[in-house]
Amino acid sequence: MDPVRTAELLSIGTELTVGETRDTNAGDLARDLTNRGVVVGRISALPDDLEAVTAAFAEALGRAELVVSTGGLGPTPDDLTREAIAALTGEMPTVDPELEVWLRDLFERRSLPFPETNRKQAWLIPSATAIPNENGTAPGWYVERPDGRIVVALPGPPREMRPMWDGWVLPRLAERGLGRPITSVTLRLTGIGESAIAARLGSLLDAGSRPMVATYARADAVDIRIWAHDETAEPGSASGTGSAAEGVAAVERRIVDMLGDHVWARGETSWPAALAAALDARGWRLAAVEVGLRGALLALLGEGLADRLAFGETLVARPEPHDGHRVTLEHLAARVRELGPAEVGIAVEARERGGDTAVTVAVVTPDGTHRETRVVFLGGSLGRGRAAIAAAAILLARLR
Repeated sequence: MDPVRTAELLSIGTELTVGETRDTNAGDLARDLTNRGVVVGRISALPDDLEAVTAAFAEALGRAELVVSTGGLGPTPDDLTREAIAALTGEMPTVDPELEVWLRDLFERRSLPFPETNRKQAWLIPSATAIPNENGTAPGWYVERPDGRIVVALPGPPREMRPMWDGWVLPRLAERGLGRPITSVTLRLTGIGESAIAARLGSLLDAGSRPMVATYARADAVDIRIWAHDETAEPGSASGTGSAAEGVAAVERRIVDMLGDHVWARGETSWPAALAAALDARGWRLAAVEVGLRGALLALLGEGLADRLAFGETLVARPEPHDGHRVTLEHLAARVRELGPAEVGIAVEARERGGDTAVTVAVVTPDGTHRETRVVFLGGSLGRGRAAIAAAAILLARLR
């Protein structure tokens, strides 16, 4: 049987479509499948409507080899995922005796009466296999269609869904054959916008290019992802082999030649992780003071630098002149370095300027003192957040 190479995801529940609950399941599942070389064609959110959910399953199976749903497996009348799959297959759901015993035992162990409405959670159709749920009362369904396509139905709560996906569904899909070997590299950039990056990359972003290249604007960076499937490797073999790896490496070199001054990390590296690595390489510790950022810089550094941050302080305004001399940022950076004590002192000051935010950074290290000013887009809290990232970028450049 051919491996599964395409998938669609359905997030089911009116609480999603009215905005009462934020869906995180689809993003997690899409990331897992993509990393295994499966192309996720669509992600859809659906209300608790039998006709809409049934149609969504049918349409998704017309396009993809795997359809994974989350939600709609509860005991109430508006939980309709089982009914939709049964309607799609033309099969009649019945109570599975083993599942009913398991369900009743869950309630008896807690000395609770068993609501008859919960019996629907013991339903199965002939083509479905129950997916065990050790953290809830909603078993999942694994349905193999005659044409080889697969439907996986999982509960909505992530604490239930995630262990079922990781511990039961993924191993079963891997046995069947899942995706294609894929080579992927992500470059993280700062100090340049997504549109400017796209202008420089030009034809590398064209649809149909191989390897594929895409840009993603994040809160803390602009990412460039380069990836390719190895069309010649067998399913389940090691990734990163042959022409796919060579092609990705060649494109990465081209992009670094064009934009290397802006590349500060690869993969999923965060600012605290990058700064921690740079400090550790020197055996240094950091002390920081921020002025006018309302904690944005210290929040960015967060727990990732907890063991390396010797001192941190947030000021509303720069201190008043002392002995008739203005207190400069260089003085503040040197002072917090002493207070740490730390090898590196950084002082950052942000001020709104014409709707944007000007951020000035002073860094004092054993190698000397550096001062730099940048203007980041927008004011207010967004501007302060971007000012903190600009400060982190300047600090990282000095450490390296």
